[in-house]
Amino acid sequence: MNLFEFFKRVFFMKKTMIRIAIQKSGRLNKDSLNLLKDSGINLDNGKDQLKASASNFPIEVFFLRNSDIPQYLRDGIVDLAILGENLLEENGQDLYVIEKLGFSRCKLSIAIPKEDKFKGIEDLEGSKIATSYPNTVQAFLAKNNINADLHIINGSVEIAPNIGLADAICDIVSSGSTLFKNNLKEVVEISRSEAVLVKAPDLNSDQINLIKTLQFRIQSVLLAKKSKYILLNAPNSKIEAITNILPVLKSPTVLPLAQDGWSSLHSVINANSFWEVIEKVKAQGAEDILVCPIEKMVL
Repeated sequence: MNLFEFFKRVFFMKKTMIRIAIQKSGRLNKDSLNLLKDSGINLDNGKDQLKASASNFPIEVFFLRNSDIPQYLRDGIVDLAILGENLLEENGQDLYVIEKLGFSRCKLSIAIPKEDKFKGIEDLEGSKIATSYPNTVQAFLAKNNINADLHIINGSVEIAPNIGLADAICDIVSSGSTLFKNNLKEVVEISRSEAVLVKAPDLNSDQINLIKTLQFRIQSVLLAKKSKYILLNAPNSKIEAITNILPVLKSPTVLPLAQDGWSSLHSVINANSFWEVIEKVKAQGAEDILVCPIEKMVL
């Protein structure tokens, strides 16, 4: 590569930018912005802006209506998006998920009035179901050989049975409080969902490299959220047994204490198995156990 080509490439890379879409409002918005912030992305975002740029990374964030995002990806208006799996199942099965993000977990479920009896999915035969996810519901009904009439509603699906519009609804369920407030009960779970990072079909090599850099940062943040840093003191005779209980990293760090015959062990444990690990190391003689959160974790 000659000098001219080198400077040409440097100039082009400076101009290369990726565009990511997130939900304009709703349950995914705050968590998506927090993930970008934790990944070192500083956004210049004023209130009610539709687009924001980062001051320290070549990325623009587009705040879009959730249902519009899959088409923006297909059209190449945005290069990445943070979406719920439920939306991809409904209107984005052709799009490619590159990372599961672990937040905004929910279910897509069928619910009916509390006072109605329900023996099984065969009770849905001939019923009227209100939903914002007709493709997903129809596929589920067809798979189970159920014939039902779908009433498509965009928003406030839960009121449909109360006003006589439908016998049942199919909607997103997270805590279940909305169903409870509307005198409904969940009877069939169709699918589970969480936030995912999705990429557009056609990207150039420079965009792909930037996306890999961003994805590396995101993976470091997600890994840290799943892990805890543990410090403990133990007799030297128990180091090997305790080390076998702490397998997250290659090997714990072992430092001698001022007290003869004792050492301090430092390692990382999986947050989901925290209490089980604590019980096991205590049983092996560990004392003075400290557990700390991890901000980032790079392997």
